[in-house]
Amino acid sequence: MKQVCYFERLLDAALFARTLTQDGDIALTRIDREMNDTAVTDALAMVHGYHTRGSRSLIPAHFVIDRDFIARCPNLLAVCTGGAGYDSIDVEDCSEAGILVANQAGLNAQAVAEHAVAMMLCLTKKIAQVNQALRRDPDLDRFAYRNDDIFGQTLGVVGLGHIGARVAEICQTAFGMTVLATHPRLNPDQAAQRNATLVAFPELLEKADFVLVSCGLNDETRGMFGAAEFARMKPSAYFITIGRGGIHDEDALARALQAGQLAGAGLDVWRQEPPPIDHPLLAFDNVLASPHIAALTHQSAQKAMKGAAIQWRQILNGEFPPRCVNPNVWPKFAERFEAIMGRPASGHPG
Repeated sequence: MKQVCYFERLLDAALFARTLTQDGDIALTRIDREMNDTAVTDALAMVHGYHTRGSRSLIPAHFVIDRDFIARCPNLLAVCTGGAGYDSIDVEDCSEAGILVANQAGLNAQAVAEHAVAMMLCLTKKIAQVNQALRRDPDLDRFAYRNDDIFGQTLGVVGLGHIGARVAEICQTAFGMTVLATHPRLNPDQAAQRNATLVAFPELLEKADFVLVSCGLNDETRGMFGAAEFARMKPSAYFITIGRGGIHDEDALARALQAGQLAGAGLDVWRQEPPPIDHPLLAFDNVLASPHIAALTHQSAQKAMKGAAIQWRQILNGEFPPRCVNPNVWPKFAERFEAIMGRPASGHPG
């Protein structure tokens, strides 16, 4: 029997389990942070596949998938995250061990893109501020809440993947916006196909009315936004992030807002999730905050859970998965698959 184990929570556990186990050849188990170490070790010793959260900030350090974790899983063939991010996984350690890494990139793109655009609209229209003011001030002066259109403005996208490209398409099509982007592995023609003009990072900061962070957290992006980057943005610009906590310096952002260097910020991701209620950024009226919920729509959950379960079935059948993060591991994975499963892997990287 093939064994898949997941950590703590799934967006739709019933749908995931039903799709994964439909042929009766895969068993699904669960572990969580409250289990004692012996129980966790016993469970991990059996697993062929491990499904975890993508954000490192949401899991205890000893559940991060690194060399030490892998040592507890002698039969582990693959690890997957429930969303696009995978900073909870040390991909290099997995690749060295012959373990395939996959995510659900693209399956939640519509939900997260809508959340980003909603933040842009809410901030520039001052919807959150006037909503609260209307409830507390009987003599509200509506002219004090004069706001702006986003039509025709400039969006700067940092990370033009599935989500960034969808935001670019929405903003260009619906709001006639100029879209600039920076992405280390795209050329200008590829960026144009995703409705954006590729520019250098400093130029994007200087020209954009909205700077959207939609990239993952890695060694290239960690600490990418600090005091110097916020100072380079327009005082009328908004900083929006649906990427990962740790890409921007939260203290530097608070100082920039306090100094009037930015018009506001929309934050769905945090260094600590959820952030403490006394977090300095939560004190600003021009900061729109949410606790990493951009992907948590009913529709996105169904798409991600069904897609994840189908991908697990493919992996455990020896097929190359559609959302593989480390494709170069395939030859080593195939060797381990045959040794553990007793039959050769049938797929290969496309």
